[in-house]
Amino acid sequence: MARATAPAPERPSDRRAAGSPAPWNAEKVRADFPILTREIRGRPLVYLDNAATAQKPRTVIDSISRYYETFNANVHRGVHRLSEEATDEYERVRGLAAGFFSVSPREMVFTAGTTAGLNLVAQSYGAAALRPGDEIVVSEMEHHSNLVPWHLLAERTGASIRAIPVTDAGALDLGEYERLLTPRTRIVAVTHASNVLGSVNPINAIAQMAHEVGAVVVVDGAQAAPHLRVDLRASDVDFYVCSAHKLYGPTGIGILFGKRALLEAMPPWQGGGGMIAEVHVDRSTYAMPPERFEAGTPPIAEVVGLGATLDYLLKWNWDSLVAYEQNLAAEALQQLAEVPGVRVLGADADRVSVISFVLDGIHPHDVGTILDTHGIAVRAGHHCCQPLMRKFGVSATVRASFGAYNVSREIETLIAGLHEARRVFGS
Repeated sequence: MARATAPAPERPSDRRAAGSPAPWNAEKVRADFPILTREIRGRPLVYLDNAATAQKPRTVIDSISRYYETFNANVHRGVHRLSEEATDEYERVRGLAAGFFSVSPREMVFTAGTTAGLNLVAQSYGAAALRPGDEIVVSEMEHHSNLVPWHLLAERTGASIRAIPVTDAGALDLGEYERLLTPRTRIVAVTHASNVLGSVNPINAIAQMAHEVGAVVVVDGAQAAPHLRVDLRASDVDFYVCSAHKLYGPTGIGILFGKRALLEAMPPWQGGGGMIAEVHVDRSTYAMPPERFEAGTPPIAEVVGLGATLDYLLKWNWDSLVAYEQNLAAEALQQLAEVPGVRVLGADADRVSVISFVLDGIHPHDVGTILDTHGIAVRAGHHCCQPLMRKFGVSATVRASFGAYNVSREIETLIAGLHEARRVFGS
C-alpha cells in the first residue's frame, strides 16, 4: 500500500527529529502512557479509538498538575510573579505550535478545539465575506463539524453549498471538484484526512485550484495532524484547524492557523476581556490577532498541557512514525480481508491509520460490544459523517484507529474479537 504523506511539495518541518530515521519503537512509547497498563474486563486494554481521542503521556498529565500546583494565575492581566509565569508559558506554547506547523506565532489562535476553530472561521471570515448567491464547496466525506457551521452560514447569508463527490475507492473526485469551482466560489472547506476512511486529501492541489477562482481554503486537520508532518507554509492553505486531544494532548484546546492578512481583516467572533484595544460605553476597538479571537479567560491549564505535548512530540522522528503507522494499517487491512463478511470502506484509499468496516449481518454496535468484552476499544456508529455513510450505503461502521503506541499483537486481538462476534451472532 502506498505510504500516506502530505502531498508534494513538502519541505521538512521542525517536527522532524535530527539524525537518520530509525525504526519506530512503539513499545518504548507505550511506557510513556499510564492508561495503557489498564485492564478492561480482566483483559489488557487494546485502545483502537485514537481517531476519537488519543491517550496522554505522563509528561502531559504531570504538566497540568504542576501548573495548578505552582503557577496557577490568569494570563495577560497581572504584574505579579504568578501571572507573569503563566503568561510566559502561554505564549511559549503559541510559539511551539507555530514551529510545529512552520508558521508565525501571530497566525496561531488558541480555540476550544477543531469544532470551535471551524465555527470561528465561518462566523467571522465567512459572515463578512459571503453574499447571496455565493458558493461554499465542501465534500461528501466531511465530519459534521465541517458541514454544520457552513449550513448555518449559508442560511444566514443566502449562500449555497456544493459538495465534492467521493469515489468508491474513498478519494475525492478532483475532476468534479474542478467543475464545481466558479467565480461565485468563496470558500472551500475540506478535511485533510477523513475520520472514517482515513483518506488523505491533496490539500496543496485543492488550495491551488481554489485560489485560481479567488476562494479561500479551510482545512479540518483533526485527523491528519497526529499522523502526518504538516507544513502549512508549504501547503498554502488559508485556514487550518486541529484539536490537541487527538494529538496526545488535553481536551478543550485546539489550534486555528490563519494567514495573517486574513486574520487582521476579520472581525471578532466573541466579545469580552483580552480581545480589545479600547472600550467606551458605546463602542470598542479590537486587539490585533491572535488576541482579537481569544476573548475572556483562556483554557490556560490546557494550553500548558499542549505545551508539554508539543515538547514531547518534537522529540519524535516523524518520518519513522509515519512509516510505522502505515505498515500497521496495511497489516490490519490484510488481516481484516481474511475475516469472512468484512467489508472495508474505501479499502484502496491512500490513508492514515484509520480503518472503517462493517461485518455482514451484525450491527456495528453489537460488534463493538463484543470487542469490549475482549478489552478492545473501537468506535461504532456514523462517526458524525452521515453523508459519507449514505454514500457507502450503510448507517454505521466499526472504526479501528491506530496511534504511535499501537502494536501488531493488538491487531491479532482485534481479529480474534471479530471471529468471536461472528460466532456469537451466527454470521
